[in-house]
Amino acid sequence: MNKLSVKDINFSGKKVLVRLDFNVPLDADQNITDDKRILASLPTIKKILDDGGRAILCSHLGRPKGAVVSKMSLEPVALRLSDALDRPVLFSSDCVGDDAQKMAASLSDGQCLLLENLRFHAEETANDPAFAKRLAELADIYVNDAFGTAHRAHASTEGVTQFFDQSAAGFLIEKELSYLGQALSDPVRPFTAILGGAKISGKIDVISSLFDKVDNLLIGGGMMFTFLKAMGHEIGNSLLEEDKIELAGEILDKAKSSNVDFVLPTDCIVASELSDTADVLVVGVDQIPKDQSGFDIGPETLKRFSEIIANSKTIVWNGPMGVFETAQFSLGTIGIAGQMAQATDAGAVTIIGGGDSAAAASKAGVESRISHISTGGGASLEFLEGKTLPGIAALSEAQTVAKE
Repeated sequence: MNKLSVKDINFSGKKVLVRLDFNVPLDADQNITDDKRILASLPTIKKILDDGGRAILCSHLGRPKGAVVSKMSLEPVALRLSDALDRPVLFSSDCVGDDAQKMAASLSDGQCLLLENLRFHAEETANDPAFAKRLAELADIYVNDAFGTAHRAHASTEGVTQFFDQSAAGFLIEKELSYLGQALSDPVRPFTAILGGAKISGKIDVISSLFDKVDNLLIGGGMMFTFLKAMGHEIGNSLLEEDKIELAGEILDKAKSSNVDFVLPTDCIVASELSDTADVLVVGVDQIPKDQSGFDIGPETLKRFSEIIANSKTIVWNGPMGVFETAQFSLGTIGIAGQMAQATDAGAVTIIGGGDSAAAASKAGVESRISHISTGGGASLEFLEGKTLPGIAALSEAQTVAKE
């Protein structure tokens, strides 16, 4: 997508409304437990401030559903961001209204203001035009660098662009589009996609879309059991989407007539319960006991998946292979993360689609050895499906606005 970029604009003297993804985890005392999203926003913010622009930052945090919830305040983010930027970050008690307007109007060149949680107003997720206009009135230019919300048509991601002549992509969104776009449009082959997670229903469109793009499609996670059921296997008490069995069968039929190597697990790790102390068994996928549940791919499957990954040049991974939060069922997911890192070291382009897969890469200690870890699980998934992301589509086209 050829969108206007922050690098195309000189922000000197301009007030800039910047949509960021500061939806960070907080503990009970409102301490930030993971600041990766804050740190990822720094290049775009610094560009604006270094130009002599006036940055007015906005984000959501959690799901307050239109109510003011103190434990979801962005004030802790302002403090952490101030440390990261090594300059004061002012904080407004609301994202619209008198306080926000006065603070935005009083900013000097090079100053930074963070607005309170957008979702304290129900109008944000409703994409209310009047609310979007109030946000837009705070600034001269709009920048979106929140890829994690780009698949949502909210007031701060889509509606607000209707009131700006210039709406640009930040550096983080540019990076996301570069890696994901390249993988889908012109991948270095062999191109392998690995899909996991609990349910087929969340990945149907991705699977269908990737059939026309990849060389190998590896399936793990809870959704593998619906495929196994469609093949006539006993799956015990494993996770099953009964209403998707027929669809799983259709996907299996499509796989047979395609040129894609569609790979399902051949073994799995089962137990009678999901716990750290449960007795576990490794069984073939056609030998799952009726009183057991599958919670991870098995070692034979991991070996096979690893061989395919090692022989690939572009690899996209979205969704864990099992319940990796429990040590006994983390073999597959942590193993895949390690194989992704090794593939990167060998020269492959590796992309992790955010969410649980990103958490697994962190747990495995291989984040720095992955080509790109997406900041938006849902957005990356919809991008892989081929869907238009409203927050991206709404940005100005690069050729329509001359560089200032």
